[in-house]
Amino acid sequence: MRVRDLMPLNAPVAIGSYHFDAEGIIAFASKYDPHFFHVDAEKAKNSLFGGLCASGWHVAAAAMKLNVAHNQKEALRLKAEGHEPPKLGPSPGIRDLKWLKPVFAGDTIAFSLTFLGDGPGYRPDYEICNIRFEAINQNGETVMRFDSRVVEFV
Repeated sequence: MRVRDLMPLNAPVAIGSYHFDAEGIIAFASKYDPHFFHVDAEKAKNSLFGGLCASGWHVAAAAMKLNVAHNQKEALRLKAEGHEPPKLGPSPGIRDLKWLKPVFAGDTIAFSLTFLGDGPGYRPDYEICNIRFEAINQNGETVMRFDSRVVEFV
């Protein structure tokens, strides 16, 4: 099977949600993005954001974690149904990464993928799938969006 056989064009597919708590936000940011508004709740109150918020890279990492889990679950389901799952490879990159709203401690973010189409790759044995990732908070607000490309071996 191919990605185009599994995902309707331009229709979001839910891949899961992730809860951002203060401890997780601080732990991630302490290692990877130690701006004061990610690591110090008191100082963050006086920041542009008005409170402790997750690093955008933390939100993107949560998207990747859920993406991998979704792909693994789908591969198992397809094999159980007697189908060969898509043969996905690495991503040659992303475009238009946008952090549209802050993700605060206590927010639960729902992630989705949307298949935007596919086309030829650089070699005849694979194509490039274009996938949009979106992250939406519990208030229905989009907090992050980016378009990703992924290799699909044919």
